[in-house]
Amino acid sequence: MRLGSPIFLGYLPIGAAFGILATTAGFSVAQAVACSALVLAGAGQFIAVNLLGAGAGLATVVIATTVVNLRYVLFSATLSPYLRDMPLRRQLPLAFTLTDETFGVNVTDLRAGTADARSMLGVGVVSWLGWTLGTAIGAGAASSVGDPTRWGVEFAMPAMFVALLVAQITSRRYVVAAVVAAILTAACSFFLPGAWPVIVGAMGAASVAAVVNR
Repeated sequence: MRLGSPIFLGYLPIGAAFGILATTAGFSVAQAVACSALVLAGAGQFIAVNLLGAGAGLATVVIATTVVNLRYVLFSATLSPYLRDMPLRRQLPLAFTLTDETFGVNVTDLRAGTADARSMLGVGVVSWLGWTLGTAIGAGAASSVGDPTRWGVEFAMPAMFVALLVAQITSRRYVVAAVVAAILTAACSFFLPGAWPVIVGAMGAASVAAVVNR
């Protein structure tokens, strides 16, 4: 709970922003909350709601969210060596609660040798609760809140990512990986659409780090 509490606090305003956006796009409060509770994919949910609100078809929404969420393949591959001896029934809840933020917290804890299945699940449950509760608050108060961006809630997500990055940079090799990822992502954003720059940046940085650390 201690490890997951910063994510909880960060997810509350972002979840609220999603709840407002979802209800504005025509979702009921129950539908918005169910979306967060059952999907738990922040950026993917925002993209899906935006596309649905714009009249996109189901196939378009599925393809777009799949591309955005491809980064979870990289996250799970990074975690897999630590979870090799864990039964599948314990891995499934961890897979469901895997997000950018829970990955950052858990992988740092794993490298320190202080994480186990219970602590990782605790981080996931607390994060899930923050995201779902935030969505419920936003969806329920959508009519009175109005435009959530005027409160600066969109800054909560970048702030969390910066904090996670700083916590993971424990040696020079992580600095190299972070710089390579940033440069590749920025360069690719000029000619690649959607979330592809992030995916290319992550894969490129991982490849460079693998060669350098070998």
